[in-house]
Amino acid sequence: MVRLSDKTKLFIASHRNDDPKHLALSAHKYADIDMQEAITQISARQAAIHKIPSWANIDEIIYPRHISMEQCSSENTAQYKASIVNGTSFTDLTGGFGVDCAFIARGFEEAHYVERQKELCHIAKNNFEILHLPHIAVHNLEATDYLSSMSPCDWIFIDPARRDDKGGKTVEISDCEPNIEQLEEELVTKANNVMVKLSPMLDIAKAINTLKYVKEVYVVSAGNECKELLLLLSKNQEQTKIPYHCINLTSTSNQPIFCFSKEEEIQTECSYTDTVEQFLYEPNASILKAGAFKSIAHTYDVKKLHPNSHLYTSSHFIESFPGRVFEVESQCSFNKKELKQMIGDMRKANITIRNFPSTVAELRKRLKLKEGGEDYIFATTLANENKVLLKGKKRK
Repeated sequence: MVRLSDKTKLFIASHRNDDPKHLALSAHKYADIDMQEAITQISARQAAIHKIPSWANIDEIIYPRHISMEQCSSENTAQYKASIVNGTSFTDLTGGFGVDCAFIARGFEEAHYVERQKELCHIAKNNFEILHLPHIAVHNLEATDYLSSMSPCDWIFIDPARRDDKGGKTVEISDCEPNIEQLEEELVTKANNVMVKLSPMLDIAKAINTLKYVKEVYVVSAGNECKELLLLLSKNQEQTKIPYHCINLTSTSNQPIFCFSKEEEIQTECSYTDTVEQFLYEPNASILKAGAFKSIAHTYDVKKLHPNSHLYTSSHFIESFPGRVFEVESQCSFNKKELKQMIGDMRKANITIRNFPSTVAELRKRLKLKEGGEDYIFATTLANENKVLLKGKKRK
């Protein structure tokens, strides 16, 4: 287990806001300090301020090496997972640093943390005690070994490792360890419900075709960046349509959860337009990832600019729209005169490409605009196939 001397603990507390790189360069000055471990803890605590804020000021929390800290869930995504599971008994088969386990376990009477790395088990045990979670039992075992001998429970959570032998990131289910496809039958036999966390880069349709018992899909974004793809598995799958839940967690108030099914998306009709009205809508990252392109237009009664553009417009402001909303000020083609009139004396703009034959970098170079500012430019294609630039200000 990571054991810190009193001097090292004091050093960490005294230098908690210092630059770890500068501390490393001056390590020779502190012969009686375990500088390698001190720097690990200081660096991790600084990251925790943003990633796991409720833990950041608890001095007794011990942090793992960089890779485990990098791979662990953030507090807001862990809290969200905890909000959608409930029961009496819970097992986390891939415990890691223990963030997900700590938050989810609070809703259960009995919890089990399983992890193959002994050091992480020691860290988790220490932290669970500090966090007043004595009901979590820690097991230093391979997930597959524990699964084969465990008693049935209400929920299993599993987050397979998504890195290859060389440390590179993987996406496909078959490339993850353990392989969920091979374990699926045993997983749904040992638990009433199974939550599988997968790469947000994974093709959802492919995942559903790979696994037999998918009951629900959760696409979770934080700050409009897609972070997690969660699949809920169950042998008690009764519904014929798999619901997709699209969530965008924010630092203030979370946007409305948008739910739909692929069957509904296929059957839904929406209006396309070549006229951009006063307001422009860009769905959040989870909705775009899940592919709710027509469903979102139908639900919020907005017109889609083009089948492949995934931007929407309306003449009235829809405050509840789950995504970014802009008030359109002007639009133009690539005609030099029109471009000059739109850009005027602008020096900065936030540029987004949606179904447009150019990259952001190429367009920024052509328009001679730096990144930032309060102006937003969308380069896109309308229903009549015209290529346009839309300029506006962010409404929400």
